[in-house]
Amino acid sequence: MRYGGPKGDAKMLPLMQPIPIADIPLGVFPRILAAAGAGFPSPAQDWSVESVNLVDLLRLDRAASFVFRIEGSSMRDAGIQDNDVVVVDRDTRPSDGHIVIAVVDGGFVCRQLVFREGVPHLEARNVSTSYPVTIADEAVDVWGVVRSGVRDYRR
Repeated sequence: MRYGGPKGDAKMLPLMQPIPIADIPLGVFPRILAAAGAGFPSPAQDWSVESVNLVDLLRLDRAASFVFRIEGSSMRDAGIQDNDVVVVDRDTRPSDGHIVIAVVDGGFVCRQLVFREGVPHLEARNVSTSYPVTIADEAVDVWGVVRSGVRDYRR
């Protein structure tokens, strides 16, 4: 993952290693031009000169928040696509139905935490492909809870 330093120089962050978002330099404030309706546009819509701080919006300045890039399509029916970026909180207690990042067989996976008869399971969300269900036992670590995501629509 690259990020721009204070003068825009690109720095490399280690791959496959979660980085606290609080350690990434701040300062990106895109301007909001207007609200974009998902229905019919309003001719009375005014232009806005408001700005948005993505760090505040996504709550990225917390030491317990991390970013992961999703690889694969195992969670597409949950709205998480290949190459999406998700914000994960380590300090949120995972509960039934949460989308989580877990460590399974030494690697990170994104799955939905589901309790069946009191037993926690990690389940993929893609009906077109079969994925194994993992029982979240002592060999599986639920690392954090997915809070939000970002998608690049240009692909």
